[in-house]
Order: sequence, then structure tokens, then C-alpha cells
Amino acid sequence: MSRSGRFFEDIPDRRDTNSLKWGKYSGSDVIPLWVADMDFKSPPEVVDSAIQAGTFGNFGYCKCPEGLEEAVIQRCVDLYDWRIERSWLVWLPGMVCALNACCRTLEKESSQVFTQTPVYPPFLSAPGNFDLPCVHIPMHLNADRFSFDFQSMDELPTQSSDLFMLCHPHNPVGTVFNREELDRFSQWTLERNLYVCSDEIHCDLLLEPGLEHIPLASIGPEIADRTITLMAPSKTFNLPGFGCSFAIISNGELRRKFKKAISGIVPDPPAMGFTLAETAYRTGEPWRLELLGYLKGNRDYALEELGRITGLTAYPPEATYLMWIDARELPVENAHSFFEKAGVGLSDGKDFGSPGFLRMNLGCSRDLLVQALERMTVACRDL
Repeated sequence: MSRSGRFFEDIPDRRDTNSLKWGKYSGSDVIPLWVADMDFKSPPEVVDSAIQAGTFGNFGYCKCPEGLEEAVIQRCVDLYDWRIERSWLVWLPGMVCALNACCRTLEKESSQVFTQTPVYPPFLSAPGNFDLPCVHIPMHLNADRFSFDFQSMDELPTQSSDLFMLCHPHNPVGTVFNREELDRFSQWTLERNLYVCSDEIHCDLLLEPGLEHIPLASIGPEIADRTITLMAPSKTFNLPGFGCSFAIISNGELRRKFKKAISGIVPDPPAMGFTLAETAYRTGEPWRLELLGYLKGNRDYALEELGRITGLTAYPPEATYLMWIDARELPVENAHSFFEKAGVGLSDGKDFGSPGFLRMNLGCSRDLLVQALERMTVACRDL
């Protein structure tokens, strides 16, 4: 049996394990394809590392290992051709608190926050936690691909030091912004003297050969000077429960403000989070490459099957294990509730700023995906 078969088909049963994803529909027959974690086991080396740490038996406080910092620095060179410095790293226990920390860092300088919709829900809620208005910019759709709507952006009433929260690659639509798009966005940002929070947590999940992730801050020193980049191993290696993320901030004054914003409020990652992050970055690359092949297969299968259902339009993600679906032409009052009743739990597009849409999590076994798509097909057959 191939390695991909062992690790992406033979997966643990997550029912009755206090899983957020599976527990939502505990006691029912609904297949959960909503929150963004995968059903697969993490790389075997990561599992072994967790066992070893558990056998050691001491779970005291821990500082970030030098080896993890070195692994992040080398990874930025190897995967993104981006040279960063150790002092630029700020460690965090998760991405949601990081998004809020960016708003808190700039709440006294920014008069408003801009973000593209649809988008990961904390982008929409974080600004309000600091009394910052959030301006929604609908993304531009061209030939099944979403991108910046620069025409609309040029008309926005921006003010100096406002904050733009960028999701790159984009959740939920799966766009990998290319260099031309990022160059133009960078220039647009600098002309208006804005700050950028760039959430790049899905940067290692590119599904198409030839695509590359270009960190926004790697475009040049001017945009780097006004950017807080957020990354983590959690989506790539399925480690969200261990809470280990990081910000990369080259501007010393901006980094000082960010650290002050989280001081006494945001804790360091747990010891196990540091340990498993280092193991994943140092040993997980072969597993990641096989994962991409499996996810691409799931994506292509889902596109084919959803394309047969009248009333649904699925958009092919260039990255992530998430698929965005337009259900507005489906003759039902609420597509999310309709499919839940049919036994498939998807994410509701209204939470992403786009009512009438759905998000499907493809990070599951092919067999489970087949079952879910069969249920959706049957449910729509007699509409």
C-alpha cells in the first residue's frame, strides 16, 4: 500500500473524542465538512515526537527552541526565497488571537480596517473588538477565480495608517495571489500609507504545479516595513489543537507595538506546540507533498460531482483544502440548513460575509467525501 493510502485513507474515528468538528453533530448522522481542520493523522514523525514528549512526562513551561527558529528561517528561504531574521519572530498561541492583536496594535493609529469578502469570519469580527469600523470589499470574480477589485479599492476613503487585513492564500475562495497582483496591491497600499496584516497560514497548501506563494513582505523593504505577516504549521500539518503560530515583523517599532499589545494578555505557545512545530518543519516535507496530491484529488472529484448539481456553482481553489460554493440558485430557503437536513454539515457563507454561499472542507478521506457528495446529489435530485 502506498504511503498516501496509509496516511490519508486509514484515519482515526473522531466521533466521541471531544472533537470540535465532529462533536457539532454528535448523536446524528451528519457528515461534518465545516471547520478547517483535517481528519488525517499528522505526519508519523510528529506523532512519534508527541509520544516521546509524553513519555518524558514533564509538561512545564517552555521557551521557543532555537532549532524551531532556525527551521522557520530556513523554510522561508527554501520555500519562499525570503530572508528573515530571528529577531523578527513573535510567537503566538493561535491565528485568531494574532488577528485581534494586529487590530489592538494599531487601534490608536488606524481609523478603520479594510478586508475582502468573503473572508474567514475573525477578519470581520476582530476590528469591532477594538471599536474599529470594518469596510468590506467584495472580491472580483473573473473566470472562476477571485481576486482584488482594484477599481473599487481605488474609490475607497482610506486614511493614512488605516489597516488592511489580507488573507493570502485566501480562505475561503482559495486564491493564490500572483506577483503581478501583489505588486499592484503593495503599490496601492504604500500610496495610501496603510498597514497590512497578512494572514498566510495556508501558504504551504498550494494545489497546482507552477504556483508559488509570495509573502507580501518579501516584495520589498517598503511594504515589509508596514506589514505584519502571520504564519503557522497548524493547517499544513494538522496541528491546530497545539496552538503554535508566529508573526514576522521586520519593522522594529511596529514589532515593539505588537509585543506591547499582547503583553500580559496573549500567552506563549505550549511546550508541546513548540516541539511538534519544530518536528513538522524539519521532517514533514515528504508527507506534505503527498498530502497536496491527495487534496488535489479530493478537489477535482468534488468539482466534478458538484458540477452535476443544478443550482450549485463550485469554484476550484488554487490552495487550501476548502471549496467555495455558490448556492444562491438552489431553490431552497436556506442552503446550509437544507444540506444539514440531508446529512452534510457545511460552513454557512453568511459567516464569511456572503449569504447564500457554502464552504466545504475537503480535508477528509475520499470515501467520506464520496458519501457526502452522494447525499447532496440525492437531496437536490427532486428539487
